Amino acid sequence: MTTQATLEKESLKGAAANYFSRIKSGDIGSLPAVLGLIALIAVFGFMSEYFLTNRNFANLLTQAAPVMVIAMGLVFVLLLGEIDLSAGYASGVCGAVLVLLVTDHGWSWYTALGMSILVGAALGTFIGILVSRLGIPSFVVTLAAFLAFQGILLLLAGEGGTIPIADETILAVENSNMSPMQGWILWAVASALYVLSGLRRINSRRKAGLVVELTQLWAMKTIALLVITGVAVFQLNQERGLSETNSTKGVPYVAPLILVILIAGTFLLSKTAFGRHIYAVGGNAEAARRAGINVKRVRTVAFVLCSSLAAIAGMLFASRMNSISPSTGGSSTLLYAVGAAVIGGVSLFGGKGRMRDAILGGLVVAVIDNGMGLLGYGAGIQFLVTGAVLLVSAGVDAISRRGALTN
Repeated sequence: MTTQATLEKESLKGAAANYFSRIKSGDIGSLPAVLGLIALIAVFGFMSEYFLTNRNFANLLTQAAPVMVIAMGLVFVLLLGEIDLSAGYASGVCGAVLVLLVTDHGWSWYTALGMSILVGAALGTFIGILVSRLGIPSFVVTLAAFLAFQGILLLLAGEGGTIPIADETILAVENSNMSPMQGWILWAVASALYVLSGLRRINSRRKAGLVVELTQLWAMKTIALLVITGVAVFQLNQERGLSETNSTKGVPYVAPLILVILIAGTFLLSKTAFGRHIYAVGGNAEAARRAGINVKRVRTVAFVLCSSLAAIAGMLFASRMNSISPSTGGSSTLLYAVGAAVIGGVSLFGGKGRMRDAILGGLVVAVIDNGMGLLGYGAGIQFLVTGAVLLVSAGVDAISRRGALTN
């Protein structure tokens, strides 16, 4: 067993060797998503003069936000080796509930949002009970729910109709920006919390006599992340308005919302008993049951969390489109969300993945959609490219899993 003294003497070369060894054994993590994102940015940046502009960068973030939130909810389900095909239309139903309560019944935005999340939780509970208690495969249950939720959305919005919303707070989430100072404060606070949590994790593992990451390597990765996010904030704080009278600059309000969900989801998966139970059930459900874990409850709660986050995505759809329509959450939304999670590194076989994978995968999907659109390619080509990337990611996942089993 590697001792702490040995680890302290390890060079960066040795750390790199260990990393490549883990890759060969099948533990590739989010590496394909990171490399793919870098390659896509380089290609589209070279082919389109508009892709790397700060205006397009801000638009890319707001465009990707709803899919990212649905993908983060799907992470809980995918970690169990299950699937939720209804998450897209669940967001549409919950978004319709939110808009109707605000527009037709005069509810405040926060009470209406709370009610829409409760509706999402109820939908997830219904699905979770059918899957965990009755033993119906999640594919069948959520496919039926996909059709049912589409029908409910049609009844709420009316076939061919839309439900407009004029609430300034909800519209601001996807359409307004923080001030440059607020953006830098957000970056500074988030960076400080990230550094402190990393140091605390290293110190706690060291005190417990556990193997910790090479401090120098951790510092290099942390500095790189802070520089990348700092550059992003700097670019977003630059003027991107179309005229002098229409000043537009700052980090979109949706960015801190995504950050809060990411932190909460990461904490839930990595720091709580429920998170450990999710990974245990996804890795081996029978072994988890024999260890005393309530497998049925874990499965049910995972679907509840998935649909609850879909409700938040419904609010983002309403904010971005200024309305809810019968097609909200439909079309390619679910496919993009599942693709985002899998492309980011969440295993379809369960037991492997992190919340940040949904963010990385969501950026990859958004970059493909955005970049292909700027180059003038239609939806057909965009779907072909996204499908190919998803297939490659699933193939890499299957091959890495087979490699891990044989080692």
